[in-house]
Amino acid sequence: METIGNPWLWAGFGGLVVIALLVDLVLMRHGGPHKVTFKEAMWWSLGWVALAMAFNGGLWWYVNETAGLVEANRVGLEFLTGYLVEKALAVDNIFVFLMVMTYFAVPEEQRQRVLVIGILGAIVLRSILIFAGAALLAKFHWLLYLFGAFLLLTGIKMWFAAGKEPDLEKNPALRWMRGHLKLTDGYRGDRLSVRENGTRWFTPLFVVLVLIGVTDVIFAVDSIPAIFAITSDPFIVLTSNVFAVLGLRAMFFLLAGMADRFHLLPYGLAVVLGFIGTKMLLIDVYKIPVPWALGTVALILGVTVALSLARPQNADPVA
Repeated sequence: METIGNPWLWAGFGGLVVIALLVDLVLMRHGGPHKVTFKEAMWWSLGWVALAMAFNGGLWWYVNETAGLVEANRVGLEFLTGYLVEKALAVDNIFVFLMVMTYFAVPEEQRQRVLVIGILGAIVLRSILIFAGAALLAKFHWLLYLFGAFLLLTGIKMWFAAGKEPDLEKNPALRWMRGHLKLTDGYRGDRLSVRENGTRWFTPLFVVLVLIGVTDVIFAVDSIPAIFAITSDPFIVLTSNVFAVLGLRAMFFLLAGMADRFHLLPYGLAVVLGFIGTKMLLIDVYKIPVPWALGTVALILGVTVALSLARPQNADPVA
């Protein structure tokens, strides 16, 4: 498995992530559980993006000093492209989080806790999948074609599912919990379960956390192959993934009231997945340069966002 990562880079990255998470937990929860304002979420979102760009700049400098300018430019572009793709897919992830929390009427003071657990779970899950994927790709090159076909089919499925509200009542995990667990009618503060009359009951907060975990699994399965289409270096794959996930909590509160304004974004994400899947399928015929891939992804997302803002949802011609 070829990688630019060495023990010092891995240790530095791990330390930075731990410090960033601690700062996030301490400062965003300063004053106790509270409703995060749009202004607070905006500044935190900008801060997470700035941290990712600073890390990329530091990585570029290190590679430039040790391996030269050409290699540094390659690494920097691969990180930036991977980060952009994962950040875009994370937005769709957030909309699902929002739907789940709205459906179960999660109290504002509990939403931060749910998101923290969801983000930590996403980081652990993606780390496992990335190392497993990198090891498999290093041994079985043909898996690239399987990943490419999967992304292409996922993009097609996402295109036809765009604009349709998912029906949580049909969610297999929710139906299983309702059929096998005793669930309380309402919340019990921040408790996940309570014992009443000698019987263990699970609260709606427990159900929400399980559904958020299932969502993490689904989106990880979609997004991990996408980043491997950009680079096969596990260090770049993991760092770009983790930095995209770190800002999910702030981005959730930033976009909580704006989901309808980006109603065409799922179509753009579908096209992005289709493009990345095609790129992966053509890897041994023609390797699309990373700058072209970055420009294409940015163009698709930019046009989608612009059209969403220009055409309100009730005027959306795409159906």
